[in-house]
Amino acid sequence: MEYAAYTSPLNQLVGPIRTNAGYHLLVVHARRPARGEVEAAHIMVRNEGKTPEAAKARIDSVYQVLQGGAAFDALAKAVSEDRRTAENGGYVGFFGVNRYEQPFEDVAFGLANDNTFSQPFQTSLGWHVVKRISKKEIQPFAAEKPRLDARIRQDGRFEEAKRGLLDNIRKENNFMEQTALLNEFIASLPDTFTTFRWKAPATPDARVLFSIGKNFPVTLGEFATYMDKATRQRVSYAKEGDANYVARKLYDEFVDSQLLKYEETQLEDRYPEFKSLMREYEEGILLFEATKMEVWDKAAQDTVGLERFFNGAPGKYRWAPRASTTTYRIKLDYKDEAAAIREYARTHTPEEVKAKYNTEEVVKVTTDQSLVEKFRSTELGNNAWEAGALTELEENTRSKSINFIKVEEILPESNKTLHEARGYVIADYQDQLERQWVEDLRKRYAVSIDQKVFNSLVK
Repeated sequence: MEYAAYTSPLNQLVGPIRTNAGYHLLVVHARRPARGEVEAAHIMVRNEGKTPEAAKARIDSVYQVLQGGAAFDALAKAVSEDRRTAENGGYVGFFGVNRYEQPFEDVAFGLANDNTFSQPFQTSLGWHVVKRISKKEIQPFAAEKPRLDARIRQDGRFEEAKRGLLDNIRKENNFMEQTALLNEFIASLPDTFTTFRWKAPATPDARVLFSIGKNFPVTLGEFATYMDKATRQRVSYAKEGDANYVARKLYDEFVDSQLLKYEETQLEDRYPEFKSLMREYEEGILLFEATKMEVWDKAAQDTVGLERFFNGAPGKYRWAPRASTTTYRIKLDYKDEAAAIREYARTHTPEEVKAKYNTEEVVKVTTDQSLVEKFRSTELGNNAWEAGALTELEENTRSKSINFIKVEEILPESNKTLHEARGYVIADYQDQLERQWVEDLRKRYAVSIDQKVFNSLVK
């Protein structure tokens, strides 16, 4: 595309921008609201070299051919005068607002459906017909955040702000560097420094290369280790200059990383709110680990204690009345026999039903057995809760079968075994272990509550 891409910062000079009228400088004071992204293609007829009437007549003829059923991409290749996109069937790609001229964006975003095209419209370059290929609406912030982060980091203002921060850290924290030591080290680097073969000295040099603040010295050995790990950068930067250039470029990057590392160590001292937040995180993690050891893991792993707890609560974990059921599945190919099979199953066992209707070559009926607890049953619905009850025939298009359920037997209420109730027992055992743990902590440590502060929290 050849349209001006208005992506510069607000209230800053943009340009020069070329239109048919000439070259322009402008200031962007505002932008149109975000509308997601649209994927589009276009066919363009330029104003240049034609009378306005001729350009309009040509785009109208293109539009008529499209309305007649011509393929958009084929027509774009043949007649579009935007040669950069014509070769790809007029394909522009995805774009959001403030990238191309407003009339172009308004028409593209105004198309309601994919694979529809606009009527002819005009921009400063000429006449267009735009086709919408797809549209992506604005995503939730969590989904957009990585893309926005990348765009911010590519923006010159981000780098400018980062450089300002690093300069302030230098000035405010008495940054001191040993230039002579750095020059001596760089001069001693061998020819292999800009290759994959170079390695840092086996014994790190403990001399201080630079320092930040009162207690943040950085040694020459640390810098050498950094360059050793930055193999790709060393080889890549060698295309731009010699070993001296590469080493000093890496040094600048290393200093920046250490300045930021130092600033991170000062956050708790400079920002009380951040210190409180970090303390909250640390205490939360400690509490989680302590609870995991004293309660959660113990409840799951202490088999003896779990069994003792279960036996100490007889009758607490019980089954409601249950139905022993058989689910019959009849293949759709034998739909006409479904009613007869259901009626036969009323007075016969599953084995008898399958023996009657299945052969070695043809399997018409399959069955599954299960136990269904009363009050939790969705399969039986409102059917009678009694032995011999049958549900109605129900067609299942997914399994391509016709199904019904028979209640074989009603089982009365009964106690669960530990194996059957294990999940519930573990949860209750965890609650007991937590209560015991908290009580032991109360006995071990004195607790003093500032009632006035506590009352201030109650509104």
